[in-house]
Amino acid sequence: MDDLTRLANGVVWPGFLGGDVPRWLEDELRSGLAGVVYFAQNLHGDTAALSARIHAIAPHALIGIDEEGGSVTRLETGTGSTVPSAAQLGMLDDVDATQDTAAEIARRCAAVGVDVVLAPVADVNTDPRNPVIGTRAFGSDTAVVSRHVAAAVRGIQGAGIAACAKHYPGHGDTHTDSHHDLPRVDATAEEMAQTHLPPFSAAVQAGVRAIMTAHIAVPAWGETPATLNPAVLGMLRDEGFDGVIVTDALDMAAIRETVGIGGGAVRALAAGADLLCVGNPTNPGPAMLPDQDERDFRAARDAIVAALRSGELSRERVEEAAARVARMAEDLASSRGDRQGGALNAESIVRRAIAVQGELPAYADLPTDVIDVRRPSSLAVDSAAGHVASTLAAGGRVVRLDAETADDAAVADIAVGASRQRSILLVDRLDESSAQRAVASAIAGAAPDTAIVNVGVPGDGIPGAAVLDLAAASLIAAQVARRMLTGN
Repeated sequence: MDDLTRLANGVVWPGFLGGDVPRWLEDELRSGLAGVVYFAQNLHGDTAALSARIHAIAPHALIGIDEEGGSVTRLETGTGSTVPSAAQLGMLDDVDATQDTAAEIARRCAAVGVDVVLAPVADVNTDPRNPVIGTRAFGSDTAVVSRHVAAAVRGIQGAGIAACAKHYPGHGDTHTDSHHDLPRVDATAEEMAQTHLPPFSAAVQAGVRAIMTAHIAVPAWGETPATLNPAVLGMLRDEGFDGVIVTDALDMAAIRETVGIGGGAVRALAAGADLLCVGNPTNPGPAMLPDQDERDFRAARDAIVAALRSGELSRERVEEAAARVARMAEDLASSRGDRQGGALNAESIVRRAIAVQGELPAYADLPTDVIDVRRPSSLAVDSAAGHVASTLAAGGRVVRLDAETADDAAVADIAVGASRQRSILLVDRLDESSAQRAVASAIAGAAPDTAIVNVGVPGDGIPGAAVLDLAAASLIAAQVARRMLTGN
């Protein structure tokens, strides 16, 4: 392998298919690949053994994972998260609880050989319609988000692994999912500076090792997506951040469908990014090819090599990026045996965070029908996870209704059913423009003793109804809600 290819490998961070190290990945790890990012589809076996295998091949390989707690988990995808969400922690506003929760997340990740936790989310969720951030954020108040981001960074890194705050310069004021399109944030530069940048400054001041970019366009700083925009990434350096700038996944539509994975890789490096997250090779769904992981990796790596050879990309810029990645990798490799974490009373934190609007009705501790009108899960957030509905139902029926497409007759039928059979209504969006709110109002009118469980961003209540604002589609939130409803 020539030196340019090895150099390019040092800034690429791919996903891969399956629960073992494929041959192509082993070859690239031996040739200087920066490491890998785990996704749920990698973690059905012995994850600690998988990590040990990767580190045996390449001791300085960085293993990263999206493990945020609440609605976003990779380690507990099959069952649902058992730690509080960022939104719950922000609602509680207890920075010690946030630091303890982050330390517990880090402890669990370190136990399976992970080096970098792709958290905390530092976005300020100012748009309640946001389909991709929502309860992943600590809230909509800049000061609250800032202090909890700093606490989370301290908790994660105090356990001996790296935190990666995301998504710079702030993905909270969007109503488009960058997995599917390029969101546009029409805030002024002053509004961005006052509302969305301070949590990242707080992360930098707390010593965060890495910061992930957002695939968003902020016209105040130009039409180029932030990941590819040197003016935006330059602001991070001006802030004094000398850690690793990580891109969000290059296989997301905001990049893949505009400049492509390869073009995105080259332009991100040129803009100042250091480590290129390629993404989850299962994202194409039925269109996924058997070698999708290797194809996506090579699209990024080979484009970098070609750009280096043509002079489009300077060698000095890539060497600078690779050196930052290597420094972080060396530091983390030397601390793997010293990683620790403390005990966490997650149930107590979640119980303190859950808010109740209205008078909570009492349910018998028996199987209960659940009417589930939540939005479908996205590539980033398993918001419609089945474990929430099944935990609330405790053996009862779960009835799905698409609030966006249901006609008046379908909603009326559901409401009549709720009036005849005691039910729980499960929602994830109750803002004024939401179709779920109309369904909730209809059911509350027909069956006022129906509890409404909201796993999304808390909003205004429903007149005449009790609403439990869980602020997470997690197993532990559903368990606590069920106990609150049944008095246990």
